[in-house]
Amino acid sequence: MVDKKNLATSSHSFKAIYDKDIPWEDGADINILTLPKGVKVKIFSKDDAMKRVDMKVKFPPGFVEPAHSHKSWHSICVLKGRMCVAGKDLRPGDYVFGWDELHGPYEYPDGCEAFVVLLLVRLIGRLIRLLFILWTTNGMF
Repeated sequence: MVDKKNLATSSHSFKAIYDKDIPWEDGADINILTLPKGVKVKIFSKDDAMKRVDMKVKFPPGFVEPAHSHKSWHSICVLKGRMCVAGKDLRPGDYVFGWDELHGPYEYPDGCEAFVVLLLVRLIGRLIRLLFILWTTNGMF
């Protein structure tokens, strides 16, 4: 089992982690981002110095994330299911990058599991606005 205390102060040393050793957590219960209930997260690495988080995210079927922008960036690789964005129907192995220009909406008609690398840069104010929109749009507020 992975020591979750070590994830919070992740060193820059080599890691090899089994997926099965990281439990799914409800996005509403984690302290990295405030995510709505129903979105599940597995945090593999969190580096407070770099403000970087490596994680898997599981979106439930029918979930919609509205168009948004932010001062952080994220790289997303679809692992299971599908993600519909920018007129594309993305499947396992497909990739998305988002930064400070408008992107989305992201739609998950069948649900989706994705690996996400998130770099938190000047995020707080915009994140709060995005999450408010996300919650109200999906009836999760």
